[in-house]
Amino acid sequence: GALLALSKPQGLPVVGRSGDLSLDALLPALRRRLGLSAELHVVKAPARECSGLVLLSDCYHTTKKLQQFFTNARQRRQYPATYRAVTVGVPAKEEGEIRTGLCWQQQGDRAMVVPVLAPGRHSLARKEVKSTLTRYRVLGAMGGCALLQLQPRTAFPEQLQVHLTLLLCPALGDHEHSSRVGRVLGVPFLLTPEAAPTRTQVLDEELLSRLRLSPRQLPHLPLHIHLQELVLP
Repeated sequence: GALLALSKPQGLPVVGRSGDLSLDALLPALRRRLGLSAELHVVKAPARECSGLVLLSDCYHTTKKLQQFFTNARQRRQYPATYRAVTVGVPAKEEGEIRTGLCWQQQGDRAMVVPVLAPGRHSLARKEVKSTLTRYRVLGAMGGCALLQLQPRTAFPEQLQVHLTLLLCPALGDHEHSSRVGRVLGVPFLLTPEAAPTRTQVLDEELLSRLRLSPRQLPHLPLHIHLQELVLP
């Protein structure tokens, strides 16, 4: 009917600046290619750094109805979006929930998303911190890596990446937050954002060999978080 599904590559933003390549900028050409009479709208799409399912519609009312459904589903404590992630490290428990506050914090000349493990009521009420929740399940593990199913109940920028670092299992290709997971004698532990400046993810030689990557190629390793499934009413 009015719906169209695509698979978005990692690194493509939904909306970009004028003249930049973005999903939004490609919609007119896609509309012409498919011979659609009405304008296409983005109903749901993963963030720039993630790959996966994009839901489009050429009906304005369908777009608004579905967007309201996704908002209401989160409020009803449902999980309409399911992601897959490859992690460096295997969670201690096969399934569970990650709950934490998240906020933006200025570090030098850049703003970063950081966890607030025990947010106060006043900071939550003033919306300085947002309470977030992700449900996870380990689908498989091998060679010190895992395939996880992730179902966020809340929406916050970089929520899944931060939640995975709190599990001490950062996503493969996470060059933004993985430095917060340190290791001593092979045992992972969590570092504060202040003590862990952003850097290219560090992988051991065995994993680099299995991925057939050289250390020089490592900065170009994409984030392995993929929006796989959306539940529709």
